[in-house]
Amino acid sequence: MKIIETKNFKTLFKYPQTNQKRYGEGGLRLTNNLKQKEENKPLISIITVVKNNEKYLEQTIKSVLSQEYKNFEYIIIDGGSTDNTISIIKKFSNEIDYWLSENDHGIYDAFNKGMQLAKGDFIGMVNSDDTLERNALSILVKYIQKNPNIDFVFGSVKKHWGILHGYKPHKIKYSWGFYSSHSTGFFIKNSSAKKVGLYNLKYKYHADYDFFFRMIVKEKMSGIGTKKEELFGNFRRGGFSSKIHFKNLFMEDLKIRYDNGQNIFLIFFIFTYRLIKNFRKFF
Repeated sequence: MKIIETKNFKTLFKYPQTNQKRYGEGGLRLTNNLKQKEENKPLISIITVVKNNEKYLEQTIKSVLSQEYKNFEYIIIDGGSTDNTISIIKKFSNEIDYWLSENDHGIYDAFNKGMQLAKGDFIGMVNSDDTLERNALSILVKYIQKNPNIDFVFGSVKKHWGILHGYKPHKIKYSWGFYSSHSTGFFIKNSSAKKVGLYNLKYKYHADYDFFFRMIVKEKMSGIGTKKEELFGNFRRGGFSSKIHFKNLFMEDLKIRYDNGQNIFLIFFIFTYRLIKNFRKFF
């Protein structure tokens, strides 16, 4: 892992512009240690967003820091936690590249802050409920090196009921079940992420769907899925979207399709089909 020293971190890295009170920040970048890619070793940026998750955060951090592939930077964005979260982050401050704590406008706002700070060749999210497998980045880099023109990778992810794997882009026009997972499984080339743009904060629950729609349908970017046995990580039960009523998720999903210009008749068909199939969940 190559580390360079800089005279002033803040002159090289533009902080997310917010009006929020910052409760704290730290990490290797503030000691003027900045990582960079090496020959045949791309730099990977991993972002964890968290708020009041002292129960699982340390497991997440340890799973990232224990990667067998070492050329990565780790950024943690805290949304102003009031439990023991900050103490846990500070415990690993000399191994985390940068962390900040301030109020935000939700999980996707935190993702945007992390993406603006990421300097790696590829960027991935690992939520504070989830963990990476020790060889996750090794598998990722193997795919990057064998497929230099790809924009993104979907790695296999284990959920409580089984393993999500593969990538089927044709399904995005009628289903969101075309990929493995957003957290722990999804890594996108930094330059490609900039073309797609940030997560749209008008979507409260599934701004990742909107991001993927823009990425795949509008920008026509190319990606690949790993084999089922090439596991990137573990997705814990009870994440952010699991706490939202089905009706709210459903209506936002349709709005994302409409806002991105999908055929209105196809949207109506999706609405009718899913309403019939999930009638009891809807009310």
